This record gives sequence, C-alpha cells and structure tokens, in this order.
Amino acid sequence: MSTTRAVIVCGSRTPFTGVFGPFKNMDSIDLGCAAVDGLLKKTGIDAEQVDALFWGGVVLPPLSPNVGREIVIDLKLPPQIQAKTVSRACASGLQAITDAVAAIENGDAEVIIAGGGDSSSNVSLTLPPEVMRAVGPYGLGKAGLVATLKKMLGLLPFKWLPKQPAVAERSTGETMGDSAERMAKENDIPRQAQDELAARSQANAAAAWENGTLAAEVTPVTTPSGKVVDQDLLMRPGVTLQKLSRLRPAFDKKSGKGTLTAGNSSALTDGAAAVLIMSEAKASELGMTPLAAIKSWSYVGVDPADQLLIGPAIAMPKALKKAGLTMADMDVIDIHEAFAAQVLSVTQKLGDAEWCSSQGCAESCTVDETKLNILGGSIALGHPFAATGARMVTTMANELHRSGKKYAVIGICAAGGLGAAAVLERVGGAGE
Repeated sequence: MSTTRAVIVCGSRTPFTGVFGPFKNMDSIDLGCAAVDGLLKKTGIDAEQVDALFWGGVVLPPLSPNVGREIVIDLKLPPQIQAKTVSRACASGLQAITDAVAAIENGDAEVIIAGGGDSSSNVSLTLPPEVMRAVGPYGLGKAGLVATLKKMLGLLPFKWLPKQPAVAERSTGETMGDSAERMAKENDIPRQAQDELAARSQANAAAAWENGTLAAEVTPVTTPSGKVVDQDLLMRPGVTLQKLSRLRPAFDKKSGKGTLTAGNSSALTDGAAAVLIMSEAKASELGMTPLAAIKSWSYVGVDPADQLLIGPAIAMPKALKKAGLTMADMDVIDIHEAFAAQVLSVTQKLGDAEWCSSQGCAESCTVDETKLNILGGSIALGHPFAATGARMVTTMANELHRSGKKYAVIGICAAGGLGAAAVLERVGGAGE
C-alpha cells in the first residue's frame, strides 16, 4: 500500500451570489476561472508544478462539458495540465477532491487543483427531441432544406417550446423542495425547528464574515461590467425567527401544511470554489503549509422515491467507520443545508441508535448541535451546486488549522438519491 498522503494546502472561492445577480453574465467556465486564478494568486504556486485539474459540474455547458479543461485553456495555464470534469449532482465538488486525493496517494500525480462550480443564471434551455430529430439531419448534411422545413412545419406550434428548467428528479418528476417537504412530514420536523436552524445558519455565517474567517477563503471577482464583488450576497444577517415565521410556504402551498419556505431553504446560486491538493512530500519541498488531510470518504445511494435527501445519514457513519472514528471524536460537523428540513431529518436519523447500528456503527452517531455548521451553511451562504463540496472542504480545513482542532466530518445530500461524506484530519500544529 502507498504511504503517500495527500494534503490540502489552500482553498479559494468566489463570492456566492443569487441567480441573475452580478454574476449573471459569467458562465460556469468564467466562474471556475475566477476561483482557480484566485487560488493560484493566493498560494503563489508556479502553474508549471500543477499536474492536473479535476473539476465538478452540474449545470454543464452543452458545447463544452469538460469545464476543467476549458479552465486550463482560458487561464492559459501550461497545456500539459490534464483535466477532467466529474458530475455527482451536489456532491460533484467533493467527488473532484476525493478523486484528486486518490490520484496523488496512488502516485499518479503530485499536485492537483480540484473543485467545482455552477451558474444557475446560465442554465441552457433544451428543445424537445422531436425538434432535434427534425433539424439535426440538415445540420449534419444528411437531409435537404425542403424536407427539413416540412418536418419543422409539422411540429408547429407547441413542440418548438423549450423545456422549462427545474430542479427535479427525472425518475419521479418530484422537485427537491417537494421531496424535502415530504421528508419534513414523514419525520415530523416542525416549521419552528426549521426556522431556528435557518436563523442559526444566518447568524453563524454573519459572525464568521464579521471576524474575517470566511473572508479569508474568498477571492474578489470583477464582473464583465466592471463591478467588483468581494463578499457573499445571499446572507441575511439581521434575520430573526419572527421574520422567518412570517414567510409563506414555497412548495406545499395548497394544503396549508407546508413548512419549507424561501427562508429555511438554500437559494439558486452562482459561484465556484477550488482547492490545492498535493502530496505531503511535495508540500514540504515547495515550502507550503498543509492544513488538513482527507482521512476517509463515502458515497452512497438511496431510493429517490423514498427519502431523496437522507443520504448523509448513511454516508457519514460509513466514512467515520472507515476512519476508525466516531461522531463523538469529531470537533466540527458540517452538513450541507439544501433545506433545514433535510438537515434535521439527517440529524434525527443519526441520533437514532437503531439507525446507527444498521449502518454498522457500534457507537452513537448523535450530532452535537454546538459543533454543527458553526460557520453557517448553504441556507445563509448559497449553494452553487458543484461548488458546495469544495467550499465545505475549504472551510473545514481552514477551521481545523485555525483552531487547532483535530477532526471534522462533512455530509452532503445530492440529487438522484445520493449521499456523500468525508472525514478531515488536521495536519501539523499541536499534537503532531
């Protein structure tokens, strides 16, 4: 077995902004370039040292789906930097990072930039397949214009309309919000508990920005119009439980029993995040200070027709077991906040001894609320789908290094009934 250990040296991300905000004219490639360029400048590493760029993407540009390679080309990085783009829904950024760790520890590379990003403002509209079948042959030179026009006329008027984009499951047709609403009802998660978690996320994020903790991981971005964006724009620092309680249901609007609102759900977001990972020996050679290492990770699947977003309640115990650790060993716990109801459903399961036993945990997996999302989460900061995993890894690595704490665990739910988790261990400092 390899004795090489991959270490996280630095992370950098763009600010996160709401859909159709100041980043509306920047697609996922532009945002990825901003994050990677910020990382290179922050670390001062010579790009010639970089072996590969692994990138996560969910909303992929249809004509250039390998966003990672486009970032290398657009930034005019050394052309020998090989690149790939991975997609595991909202866990895509974490997938890119764990792929990078595995490649380094297998001896396939020494230095990799990994991360992810998405632009919800630039989702492509898709035409029905009937339209493609009508015009495709002409575009490929396999049909004449007259025959193509006849086929096109036969599709008028409504089959020409593009499909409206939606964050919904292909297999069930159910939106993420509807799934989370169903989970809230099934697990008896009350509206007040959801609003309390959302208020805490906002307060923790605001405090972390105010004391400079989160500002340290963000690189300012200049938009095509010349506007400089240097902080997350979705935060609501002054939000109170009372204000949140007045918001109307966002998904289950008709029954009068809906509990998910715009205030206790994450928003559609534009942004990107990048992480510099290298072998421990290479970090020493380059004089870089390691922050943390990823000790273990786990990816799991659940039935999308059941509890779509419950995956972290399975992946987190599995990752902890692989690391030979328990939830009680964790100093910091970070769970992606797609919806407050989803986070509370996950922590409810993790607090159930029978559930934890079924996941192979001999010890309790109960989550200590005082350790949970202490720097805020996706409800406050935003959720650019593929960037979230890289943001969480960056934040947790920085927090372990800054605080001198030893272990952190992150959990992410993802579309398709997927769950992901990773255990981070501080590298260097006290106790090493």
